[in-house]
Amino acid sequence: MHGYNRMPEEMRTDITNSEEAFIKVEGVYKRFSQIEVVSNVSMNIEKGKILGIMGSDGAGKSTLLRMMATMIRPSSGRIFIGDLDVISQRKKIKTMIGYMPQRFGLYQDLTVGENFDFFMDIFGISAADRDGMRTFYLGFSELLPFLNRLTGDLSGGMKQKLALACVLVHKPKVLILDEPTNGVDPVSRMEFWEILFQMKKQGMTIMLSTVYLDELELCDKIAIMHNSKLVALDAPDEIKSQFSNLEEAIVHLIHGVDDELIREGFKF
Repeated sequence: MHGYNRMPEEMRTDITNSEEAFIKVEGVYKRFSQIEVVSNVSMNIEKGKILGIMGSDGAGKSTLLRMMATMIRPSSGRIFIGDLDVISQRKKIKTMIGYMPQRFGLYQDLTVGENFDFFMDIFGISAADRDGMRTFYLGFSELLPFLNRLTGDLSGGMKQKLALACVLVHKPKVLILDEPTNGVDPVSRMEFWEILFQMKKQGMTIMLSTVYLDELELCDKIAIMHNSKLVALDAPDEIKSQFSNLEEAIVHLIHGVDDELIREGFKF
């Protein structure tokens, strides 16, 4: 496997180029009653890139990802994925997206193989393609030896890899993950990221939220959110260019918009 502390050379791309945006977020707001959860967020994400989102608790990260995944509607503003509007063309977009929330719905009393088969049923995978799908996705997830193990008996890291494999069965063009490695051991996190690198190689666009700074370093671009607002959006090296490390840069950025930084919102 590749070293975890830096992105493999063959995965590196020119972050500063001006490729056309594949995902466009334009002045998006989301309000629940009188509470503004996402406030005037705009960003462009290029095809085949990995965007990492970090922010303090309640910053709006999950809500933003859920809007991109067509799970909830923006109160105002627009989101486009491949020139399709997430509201008016929601059905078409749903076929393009693989969405993995913080609590993904695996069935604990089914085996690894049964869970994977269930999701192939949901996505209508033909009988002719099933063996190949199972071998491919459970193979590089290193789950083939555990086909007959109950999902409830898997480690946290193995459950997350199985959840990701299930999300990928319909070959989405966009992968949206909400803190997929939170609480997972370091080795399993490394293995999870190896899967993401495989998907990026195939041209998949990936957006994920994370509480881990070392994972942000692996992303092409990172978005920093605080109190419903987008504080910064750039390549990791650019964001930390004037600081000793990424942690210092993020703390400085958030202090710039809020003097009462809630450090508990990050895991440094």
